Amino acid sequence: MIKAIAVDMDGTFLNTNKTYDEERFERIFKQLKARNIKLIAASGNQYAKLKSIFGERDMYFVAENGAVIYEGHNLYDYQAFDRDFYQQVIDYLNIEQGVNNLIICGLSSAYILKENTEAFKKDAHFYYRQLEEIDSLQDLPKDDYVKIAFNINRETHPTLDQDLKKHFNGKLETVSSGHDSIDIIIPGITKGQALKRLLNIWQLDAANLMAFGDANNDLDMLQLAKHSYVMENSEDEMLFEVANHVAPSNDNQGVLSVIETEVLNKSL
Repeated sequence: MIKAIAVDMDGTFLNTNKTYDEERFERIFKQLKARNIKLIAASGNQYAKLKSIFGERDMYFVAENGAVIYEGHNLYDYQAFDRDFYQQVIDYLNIEQGVNNLIICGLSSAYILKENTEAFKKDAHFYYRQLEEIDSLQDLPKDDYVKIAFNINRETHPTLDQDLKKHFNGKLETVSSGHDSIDIIIPGITKGQALKRLLNIWQLDAANLMAFGDANNDLDMLQLAKHSYVMENSEDEMLFEVANHVAPSNDNQGVLSVIETEVLNKSL
């Protein structure tokens, strides 16, 4: 029986315009709560961004690709990089590779350079509600750092994601949330790993979990869940091999449709 549902955001729960049918969702959410089915937003996004999407609803948030877990307003668990190692990665990208458009993801806030372009800043502010501009990437504010986010320019840095793994000898991992949008994460700290931690706490197993995703950073989440759904609009062929089912596209409210049909209208 389904006891927990994990949903990715961009390309999965949210439509192309980054919105969702709030009235329909509210009806579904109330029914899930009545049946004691836990809802988890599992995303590469910042916790503050996820809260801005769902408001004050009593649900769980797996943010920053699994590094941060919240229950409502309460910090449930988090995993941070070693500070010295994190700075080494920043210096490699910024100084050795000349990459300035980095989003430095801390537990308290995200950070970007003041010198970044207005277009980059606008984009960063959309995805990171708690965001500060700083003077230098070599003098980071005091924080616990959980992720680095950036877009790879394949013309100037065609193999940067591979170069990172080789240079740091497996001490970091890269995942994609779509196209050349790359997140640098702690090895083993993923959406799927975060969901495993929650299932253990709740004394549930993979047979009780339904999950929806569309991109590379959803892979181990879909591998974990017995009731796994890749979105019809996904461009990641691997997910179609891993997932047990295909959900209608995000623009056709695929997540809500499956929950209504397969969870609320029948017993699994």
